Amino acid sequence: MASTETVIFQVDGMHCGSCALLVDDALEDLPGVLSTQTTVKKGISTVELDSDRSSVEDVVEAIEGLGYRASRRP
Repeated sequence: MASTETVIFQVDGMHCGSCALLVDDALEDLPGVLSTQTTVKKGISTVELDSDRSSVEDVVEAIEGLGYRASRRP
């Protein structure tokens, strides 16, 4: 049984809708990401994550690999 949770990440450095699409595309490639919705206006990415397959750290690493700053929001 999958262990899923919805995690919200603060994403800094995005400037346009293309930035959000780039983040979503990168996160969708992670094996444990079930869904992702990134919003430039709010500067957040909401990720439904199967924590048995990917971790919060994996998501942060993927976002930062694109050149943005990312952290889990409390």
